[in-house]
Amino acid sequence: MDDPRPRLEDVPTEFPVFPLTGALLLPRGRLPLNIFEPRYLAMTEDALAAGRIFGMIQPDPLLPTGPSGPGLYRIGCLGRLSSFSETDDGRYLVTLTGLLRFTVVEELAPRRGYRRVRADLVRFAADLDPAAPMPRFDRPALLAALRAFFGRRGFEANWEAIERMPDETLVTTLCMVCPFEPAEQQALLEAETPDDRAAALAALLVMDTHAPGADSAPARPRAS
Repeated sequence: MDDPRPRLEDVPTEFPVFPLTGALLLPRGRLPLNIFEPRYLAMTEDALAAGRIFGMIQPDPLLPTGPSGPGLYRIGCLGRLSSFSETDDGRYLVTLTGLLRFTVVEELAPRRGYRRVRADLVRFAADLDPAAPMPRFDRPALLAALRAFFGRRGFEANWEAIERMPDETLVTTLCMVCPFEPAEQQALLEAETPDDRAAALAALLVMDTHAPGADSAPARPRAS
């Protein structure tokens, strides 16, 4: 698993998942995590010892809570631990780099308190393709919508750095860092193609900017 884009046949179909409301990981995106709950400390230790991978997935508020916790959306994103450090108070500060999306086939028995799934990877195998097409979108219009979105919320940004980002990096980064609602984040994750994701991102920026209360503070990610 040292290759950031492994072959599909080398990716396991059974792995831990970290259910976290409000946190979005996309293929080739980088998600920093501050891990402190005992079960997720155990999950991280086990991942470091076995391929360095686990999946990010959001709880689905429309599903009932089961024996292992809240019901989960069917689609998440598998990631690889690309950086790791331990704090003096025992927390793990890690970065998870997105590999490919997955569809949950079934939930497995928990291990050391954390949740595990068996997943289908075939539907999203193209996420591993280094020659995958870049998203096609109206970049000036997207940046204009982003400026309005940030301005409404009082966010500051390094616009020179943003404008230098390659198209794929720009779309992936904005999808992951903009404070959209969990259901909106899930829609971005499930977008079939890079073009679809870029179009959905642009639409969310425009709609959110004009929505009542769009300048309210976003909810913080919540582990389940």
